[in-house]
Formats: sequence, structure tokens, C-alpha cells
Amino acid sequence: MTADLIFQAHLILHVATGMVALVVAPGAMITRKGGHWHRCWGKIYFWSMAAVAGTALVMAMMRSGLFLGLVAVFSFYLAFTGIRALHRKPPDAQATPWDWGVSLIALLGSGGLILFGGQAIVKAHTIGVVALVFGGISGGMAGRDLWRFWRPPDSPRAWFFVHLKRMLAAYIATVSAFSVVNFSFLPPVVRWLWPTVFGTIGIILWMRYYRQKFAAHSAG
Repeated sequence: MTADLIFQAHLILHVATGMVALVVAPGAMITRKGGHWHRCWGKIYFWSMAAVAGTALVMAMMRSGLFLGLVAVFSFYLAFTGIRALHRKPPDAQATPWDWGVSLIALLGSGGLILFGGQAIVKAHTIGVVALVFGGISGGMAGRDLWRFWRPPDSPRAWFFVHLKRMLAAYIATVSAFSVVNFSFLPPVVRWLWPTVFGTIGIILWMRYYRQKFAAHSAG
């Protein structure tokens, strides 16, 4: 098989699994948390994101360049840590070497994004803004994860909010990829970042809803 065929095969798989992730994630959002369908859609979404990231890394190494590879690491990190948060639900649960390793890789990747972004801005390439934003978000999350592994939070529901934030953030990355490919009528930076802006607002509102719900339940 030639390099072009290998690249095209990965591209087809990348697009197909990306569409699966885009479609099934809302199913996990609207179904009962912890229920059968929530877990079912969530697992499909996670493995779709794993395939998206894996194929993106292969394409980045073959042709597409550093930026796509770093974004793939960032996107998978969000989904991975969202799933791993469920495994730290028990009060005595500890972070595993996998948790530490993935977060350290994400921290290094975020440094790569920031360096890439700085160089791109110096060369007057607008993609540098996107790289700096994603690198800053990724670095902040990875750093906080490492700190929490070292000093686990006291809140019994900390795992829930990490799971919620990371899975929603991973979906924002999925929507961003769809926007970049299909919304060519928008300026490049807007195509990349509008899902992050509106998605972050959505995450804040959703987390506020659940905090109020849990507080009311505890008070009642």
C-alpha cells in the first residue's frame, strides 16, 4: 500500500469516526446521568474520539504537520480524563501511572502548542492565536490534574464535575473540527474558536445548574 493510500485510509476513518462522535455525544448529554444509554453513548463517543486522535496523529506525521498532531493530543486528553474521572469516584481512589503519564504528555503538548502559536504570531499567521488559546487551556487543565493527583480534592463530587467539564470540552473540540472543515464562510480564527467561546459559557451554566441541584439535595 502506497503512502497516499495509507493517508487516504486514515483520512476516511478520521472523518467517519469524527462524524460518529459529533452525532452520539448529544445522546449522552440528554440521557439520565449514569443510566444505561448515557454510558452506552459515552463509550461510543470515547472510542470514536480515540480513533479520531489516533488517525490525526498518523496523518500529522505523514503530511499534515505539527499543529494537527498537537490538537489531536489535546482532544484525546479531554476525552481520556473525562472517562478516567469516573474511575476516581471512590473516596480512596488514587491516580494511576496512566493518569500521570497522559497528563504529563498533555502538559508537554500544550507547551508545544504555545511555542507553535508564538512562532506563528511572529510570522503574522493567525493560526497562532488558536494555538495559544488551545495551548493555554490544555496546559491549565493538565497542570490542575497533576496537582489534584498530588493533592486529591476533599469534595465527594469532584469527579463528577471533572467528568462533565472534560467530556463537554472534548465535544467542543469535535464541533471545532467540524466548523473548520465546513464553515469556510467564517474567518479562520472564528471558525476555530467560536465553539470554545459558546461551549465554555454552556459548561459554566451546566456546572452551575448541577451545583445548585446538589446543594438543594443536601439541604433537603
